[in-house]
Amino acid sequence: MTSSSSTPLLDRVKTPQDLRKLPASDLRQLADELRRETIDAVSVTGGHLGAGLGVVELTVALHYIFDTPRDRLIWDVGHQAYPHKILTGRRDRIRTLRQGGGLSGFTRRSESEYDPFGAAHSSTSISAGLGMAVARDLSHGTNNVIAVIGDGAMSAGMAYEAMNNAGAMHSRLIVILNDNDMSIAPPTGAMSSYLARLVSSQTYRSIREAAKQLAQKLPKFFYDKARRTEEFSRGFWTGGTLFEELGFYYVGPIDGHNLDHLLPILKNVHDMQTGPVLVHVVTQKGKGYAPAEASPDKYHGVNTFDVVTGTQAKPKANAPSYTKVFADSLIEEARHDDKIVAITAAMPSGTGLDLFGKTYPTRTFDVGIAEQHAVTFAAGLATEGYKPFCAIYSTFLQRGYDQVVHDVALQNLPVRFAMDRAGLVGADGATHAGSFDLAYLCCLPNMVVMAAADEAELMHMVATSAAYNSGPIAFRYPRGEGFGIDLPQRGEVLEIGKGRILREGSQIAILSLGTRLSESLKAAEDLAAHGLSTTVADARFAKPIDRELVRKLAARHNVLITVEEGSSGGFGASVLEFLSEDGALDDGRLKVRTLTLPDTYQEHDKPERMYAQAGLDAKGIVRKVLTALGREGEAQSLIA
Repeated sequence: MTSSSSTPLLDRVKTPQDLRKLPASDLRQLADELRRETIDAVSVTGGHLGAGLGVVELTVALHYIFDTPRDRLIWDVGHQAYPHKILTGRRDRIRTLRQGGGLSGFTRRSESEYDPFGAAHSSTSISAGLGMAVARDLSHGTNNVIAVIGDGAMSAGMAYEAMNNAGAMHSRLIVILNDNDMSIAPPTGAMSSYLARLVSSQTYRSIREAAKQLAQKLPKFFYDKARRTEEFSRGFWTGGTLFEELGFYYVGPIDGHNLDHLLPILKNVHDMQTGPVLVHVVTQKGKGYAPAEASPDKYHGVNTFDVVTGTQAKPKANAPSYTKVFADSLIEEARHDDKIVAITAAMPSGTGLDLFGKTYPTRTFDVGIAEQHAVTFAAGLATEGYKPFCAIYSTFLQRGYDQVVHDVALQNLPVRFAMDRAGLVGADGATHAGSFDLAYLCCLPNMVVMAAADEAELMHMVATSAAYNSGPIAFRYPRGEGFGIDLPQRGEVLEIGKGRILREGSQIAILSLGTRLSESLKAAEDLAAHGLSTTVADARFAKPIDRELVRKLAARHNVLITVEEGSSGGFGASVLEFLSEDGALDDGRLKVRTLTLPDTYQEHDKPERMYAQAGLDAKGIVRKVLTALGREGEAQSLIA
């Protein structure tokens, strides 16, 4: 049914308050318009498309039934939140998604009152929602708390920890399981919807409660039998036995694209006053856009694309990505060593292990969104003589840090950590930036840490890791394409803890770690124009540092600058500590400065702009040198 007005309904809906003024009969049209708007916006900006298209009807229904923002609506991860942003006063900015100064690609508390919790890492929504629900109860509030979590995110242990806690506390919390892939219990049309409406209705719950009261008067044996029989019979028909055992009242599965099913069930759930409830909603990723329906994996995250054909814009690059170089290198090493195995935590294509898996399927393990398990699983493999490469984004390895410390480093097990997306990552912003791995790994005894300056160096570090069996070793590399340099057939094994000098000078020394090496070499050229002779060295190793190289640079130069794509407390801090202990700073002759990422969470933008803002481009390096020499006037002239 369509609205009698010629004005698109979406033009009349600025906020959810406007949405709730519409008759339910208009919501189908509104959902269709919202889906078209989402497709059009993402075609301009790029971003996460498939997940958002899958929850259009659910988004409309949730905002229609619940009193947001008073009722707290939490979207796990945030990949699916674009339709939510459009309906919550941000439609006029939706084409700034993931652009510098524009909307975040995830939910963000500072962006809108309709985003009660910031997200981007998965499986946090139930924990956050339970915290909000308990705070509401302590404050004697009456609002609802709703957490929407995808089936993939439910593979993480944190989600079950939260559900176990919520079930034991009996707090009033609503969890929407958005099942768009594994279909825990597929819906069966009208019968499934009927059963879901039945068990969520006040009548059923009243009868159930009365029966419970009656059963409590029976001897304990009969009461327990009656309770388990009722829960089992309901679980048998609806598939929710697991969630019932965790203490949740299960409703579903229901068709997440059928508003006639969604609205009455959500209304029933809205009116429930006791305990946690899980509503199992089955959706289709990419719903309503044929290319995304046909290839949900390729349309999970997209570049800009042509709406009519679905053809995505391809980056203009002649070089392979670092991810592909890593994958090809690991395949080559595995060809020579059948003990090499690869582990990913639900990111096979993102880490390149999908390519490895095609070549060595029995030696590839995707453990799901379970980084803690991935690390300890790798540790177990290492105890038996295998050579596990644990490929996890730098930002996600943070989730498995306790296991890195206690299960790997403490036992000195030779687990290899391949950390993709190290440094700044552009449009995904602070939540996905690999800013902290140098600081959190270099402080660990037994750990070896490397950073690749280019694609060839990455190949060498894969080979070095494969050959290293004396303990844990990690190597980091950035997102995106490399420099397009000629690559060897196979990487070389590097000497542990040894760097290299690429350019010799006499006054200034730049000691770079990682892919800022190219900017360091440019800076040396610029410094020559200022009359300064500059040495440029590639540290290669953040731990152990090359003490001989650092001592040499300190002794032969007036200024030593360290450069790294990481936070403070990492490589530069280690160099300073060594120089202090070595006595190189005692006479005050040497000026040492460390260039790191700033002590802030940088806003999303193009990576090159972010590095320039951080002072980690050639111009920033030159400014740091000139300032150290007291030539502030020249340094100021370089500020853009």
